[in-house]
Amino acid sequence: MQNTLYYPKVSLKDEDIFNAIKQERDSIGYYSLAFCETQELKSKLDSLNFKQNKIAIIGIGGSTLGTYAIYNFLKYHKQNNQTLKKEILFFESTDPVNLNGTISQLDLEDTLFIIISKSGTTIETISIFKYLSSLVNMNKDNLLVITENDSKLNSFAQTNNLITFEIPKNVGGRFSVLSNVGIVPLYLAGFDIDELLRGARYISTSFFEQNSLYDTILKKARTYYEYKDIYNINAVFSYSQLLEGFNKWYVQLWGESLGKIDINNANQGLTPIGLLGPVDQHSFLQLIVEGKRDKTVTFIKIKDFKDDTKISSISLNSLEELDYINNIDFKELINLQADATIASVKEYQKDIPIDIIEIEEISEFEIGKLLFYYELLTSVVGQFLRIDTYNQPGVEGGKIILKELLKTKK
Repeated sequence: MQNTLYYPKVSLKDEDIFNAIKQERDSIGYYSLAFCETQELKSKLDSLNFKQNKIAIIGIGGSTLGTYAIYNFLKYHKQNNQTLKKEILFFESTDPVNLNGTISQLDLEDTLFIIISKSGTTIETISIFKYLSSLVNMNKDNLLVITENDSKLNSFAQTNNLITFEIPKNVGGRFSVLSNVGIVPLYLAGFDIDELLRGARYISTSFFEQNSLYDTILKKARTYYEYKDIYNINAVFSYSQLLEGFNKWYVQLWGESLGKIDINNANQGLTPIGLLGPVDQHSFLQLIVEGKRDKTVTFIKIKDFKDDTKISSISLNSLEELDYINNIDFKELINLQADATIASVKEYQKDIPIDIIEIEEISEFEIGKLLFYYELLTSVVGQFLRIDTYNQPGVEGGKIILKELLKTKK
């Protein structure tokens, strides 16, 4: 029997994958964001001299998740050091209770609104914008628009003499955090965007100059690819509430980028899960340890929380046997909890693939590294899977149906 196959011949050598990623840099815009100059942008934002104490970002998905990841990671540290200029709140959901609950946290007359939409026609974003516009007069003194230059939202901004910032066409929403989408509101709130970009550049340079991260990222991506039919669920287990926003951003980035039909018309996909330690030690960890062997786990730790809060050195009636925890730093406790969980998986469950990422400290530089690392890892895995990492046709069907349903309400 002769079986002649006409499948595309795709080499999966590391060198070929690396060359494909280098070629992507000519057309995929997120790779260059880390190398952008910021002085002109900062000067423009400084000249606007916004006095409002709070920022309300109106957007959804890629327009908000990356900014929230950075803000959530750094905000308490910024507050403690009194360098946070403006608090940021996020309007993402059309849930009316959540919407009005968020509004209740604002003095609308003392809020700078930033509406972000790449297409400019996102129904959730425009719906919320319409509602807020009915509650407070929005103009160039309290409203910024971040969108593509040829979007209908940009036309709206020009008609109303509003200040706009561009989202490059070749930068997809879920890869846009280091564009104006993220760095404009973060700079206005008091974050060091230069350090954020420096962290991203560090990762980019290490990979593309084939230093230490070259082997790390390629090996990790190859593992995800070669074991995708066995370990097709990828859990990120972050040991800090500060990484809750990162987890949400990762879930969108990984799921929307890698859940695709490949060049052989086969369905591909790796399922992301975001976990928080130590909370999820008391829930999802049981499934990891004794459940089906279909999950990889990446543990993320923070080496220095920059906080010396200790467990109080007191004895409690009937609980004296726990006095051995007295006077231990909480930052030490949470990292020991992480270490204990990691050790239990490594030593007793050797058929669970794991890796560990340790963040040095709570800073813009470190979160910039982490975000770009995962963007780059996503791109490399996409090359192994032979998919288009940057489109999202699977979400368009629901948008079309929604528009038709809404039109029938008229």
